[in-house]
Amino acid sequence: MTRYIFCTGGVVSSLGKGVTAASIGRILKARGLEVVIQKLDPYINVDPGTMSPYQHGEVFVLDDGTETDLDLGHYERFTGVSLTKHCNVTTGQIYAEIISRERRGDFLGGTVQVIPHVTDEIKRRIRLVAEENGADVVIVEVGGTVGDIESLPFLEAIRQMRKDVGERNTCYIHLTLLPYIRATGELKTKPTQHSVRELRGIGIHPDVLVCRADYPIGDELLDKISLFGDVDREAVIPLETAETIYEVPLILERYGLGDYLVRRLALDAAPPDLDEWRELVYRLKHPKRDVHIALVGKYVGLHDAYISVHEALLHAAAYFESRLVLDWIDAEEVERGNALDRLQKADGIVVPGGFGERGIEGKIRAARFARENKVPYLGLCLGLQVMVIEFARHVLGDDRANSAEFDPQTPHPVVDLMLEQRNIRDMGGTMRLGSYPCVLVEGTKARRAYGVPQVSERHRHRYEINNRYREVLAKAGMVWSGLSPNGQLVEIGELRDHPWMLGSQFHPEFKTRPDAPHPLFRAFIEAALKNSRHRS
Repeated sequence: MTRYIFCTGGVVSSLGKGVTAASIGRILKARGLEVVIQKLDPYINVDPGTMSPYQHGEVFVLDDGTETDLDLGHYERFTGVSLTKHCNVTTGQIYAEIISRERRGDFLGGTVQVIPHVTDEIKRRIRLVAEENGADVVIVEVGGTVGDIESLPFLEAIRQMRKDVGERNTCYIHLTLLPYIRATGELKTKPTQHSVRELRGIGIHPDVLVCRADYPIGDELLDKISLFGDVDREAVIPLETAETIYEVPLILERYGLGDYLVRRLALDAAPPDLDEWRELVYRLKHPKRDVHIALVGKYVGLHDAYISVHEALLHAAAYFESRLVLDWIDAEEVERGNALDRLQKADGIVVPGGFGERGIEGKIRAARFARENKVPYLGLCLGLQVMVIEFARHVLGDDRANSAEFDPQTPHPVVDLMLEQRNIRDMGGTMRLGSYPCVLVEGTKARRAYGVPQVSERHRHRYEINNRYREVLAKAGMVWSGLSPNGQLVEIGELRDHPWMLGSQFHPEFKTRPDAPHPLFRAFIEAALKNSRHRS
């Protein structure tokens, strides 16, 4: 029977509950167990696809095209498991489903209530993940913190799950904060005690307490938490802030959480094998050189908006035993001409995806700087489009070339709205989303990077390279090195006369793994390191 681990959080948000859930998945995978992770998000939006990055950070896209919470990126990167639409559940989805059923008459005129109708739907979706994947263990992270009114239906549902599937098949893990009081030089346990009491007040008795702190947690404090939280001493796990998030599985393993979960859930598990993960962490913590990358974006003040890009660069740098030194450059600063000196210091330039006109001219300037100065460049989705706009303007000499997204009246829309997008009015979940095949052209940088003739990559866009301009751009030196199988859509473009300048219409950052860096990021970092040595 599938076992369920439920992860909740207390005291404050942003403690790293998603990374903790992902890390638990990693230490169980290291024991040969099949693991899948699900996120329950309390917000009423159906999904984060239409939410501002300032509100929600990155939208992570799955193979099946589902737009999800960024924590699912952590889940995939830590466990190596490709997740599905059932792995991210929101309050909006739950209520949309229940109201739809009520309108059809499925409830036979009965009063629709939070209990049992909402909680039953939540439990159905939790079980659906187990049925779909046949997993040994389903890890369920509940978003928000205990005490949030939005989370109450989800907490009630996971409380009922213990009754439904049995105590030995469920485990509640509560992540909480031990704040440090500088005036007295102490870590305080009282907020944790109150958080546990709040959780127990709604009927959930945590089996494991993971205690976050910025300072070492002594045995005396752990004993106290065990006593007041009524939790086994071996199940009180200290989790001090780590140098890298990829160290968290090793910390949890060192304090015995993996073995405790195996015993608690009576799992048939092999001895843990985390040797490759330890080697990864060693490379991250002991680099031999630096690689300086400039990321030119419009949300650089909020790094979560580009978290998968950052992780993909980090993985590729670690592959080459290098420390990633990332300079977050506001595209509007480049637009105003204030960041030229920072671009000059970069070994490579990345322009990530995005929507809207703000900062576009700055991104185009960054692409021009990379082209004219032979600096390695990686464009992601919009990064490909601004690379093509820049090329059309300054190589072909067409200063009015643009994307129809930013200038609907441009006489030369080298980037235009996809045909199938032209009659769409609803903004949620209607873009070109999910994995599509890409055929790679022999002899190109993209083909050499991947080493295979065809790949599948994840997309999230409405605009594409306009086929009417492909030929004239190609004659001037643009190489269309990746195409859809029918040849109608440009997936990758690169420059012929440049050491390494490439853009993809898809988002390769969504498929990177710490122990298997994405081929395009790996090739980009390799080119950046060569550029660094050349400049030295």
